[in-house]
Amino acid sequence: MFQSSARAMAWLCIVLPLFASAPAKAAVKEERIDVGGYKLNSVFIPASGKPSLPPIVFIHGASANLYDPMFSFREKLEGKADLLFVDRPGHGHSDRGGPQNAFPDGQADAIAALMKKRGIGRAIIVSHSFGGAVAAAFALDHPDMIAGLVFLSPAVYPWPGGIAWYYDAATAPVTGPLFSALVVPPIGLAMVSGATNSVFAPNKRPPGYISKARTLLALRPAEFYSNATDIANLLEWTKKASLRYRRIKAPTIIITGDTDSVVSPTIHSAHLAKDIKGARLIVVHNLGHKSDYVARDLAVAAIETLGGKRRDLRKIALAIEARIAADGKK
Repeated sequence: MFQSSARAMAWLCIVLPLFASAPAKAAVKEERIDVGGYKLNSVFIPASGKPSLPPIVFIHGASANLYDPMFSFREKLEGKADLLFVDRPGHGHSDRGGPQNAFPDGQADAIAALMKKRGIGRAIIVSHSFGGAVAAAFALDHPDMIAGLVFLSPAVYPWPGGIAWYYDAATAPVTGPLFSALVVPPIGLAMVSGATNSVFAPNKRPPGYISKARTLLALRPAEFYSNATDIANLLEWTKKASLRYRRIKAPTIIITGDTDSVVSPTIHSAHLAKDIKGARLIVVHNLGHKSDYVARDLAVAAIETLGGKRRDLRKIALAIEARIAADGKK
């Protein structure tokens, strides 16, 4: 994961660029709330009338912001539950906060504090990619606040090969700020379209994705640096934290694709399903890394299942497989 040349550079520019400019659907109110000396930015969309599902909190992946999951899930879930979309520390319009927020458990604590400020005591946590590590930390450190876990293509275990060179370049003590400020923006702008296509591959990128997910926010120097630091710290963090995953007791559903070239489904999702007792793993054939979009219907059904509704997840997965069977094939 997060390694080697073409794939890594695609992920870099896709996962960092992947999120900027333009609102999603009708206007929403972003609100920055103090969570202990710094502020997290979030969008809270309350249920209309009596909720049919528990509150749902969305944790975005690397180089993203709250508009990425909101673009995907808002339309499908609005009105059914209280929805909280949050910018992780250092991303979107959230402050970075202290040094603890350079690690998934610090970010999980920040989100827990935000939930309390927002009046959410317990929620289904939905996470994608890097957000999966934050969700795992949340489940370990705040188990009473979890109603269920949906992991989408999570990055949660140590992987071979280390990290890509540009993460090291961005976090270098002296040259890092110059790299993030002078090199990243022009290269990112030039590569964003191809990079986002690569992260969706072999599947198709949704129309308007770059704009509606506000992808270009991730090219800002401070945010690029935060993202690089997150990734640089993730490998060592997972070596210790993953030993504790067996303590997670929350109802869990894991969704991944068998053609994910960004985060290995075998190293991460399959392993996590074994570590969390009772977890259900669904592997979708010919699905790439963006399970949060391409397999959105399955993710929503997983949320509803954890919320007590009867949904045939396998049937939905088979329908998605039929829809994307020809993706990436000439």
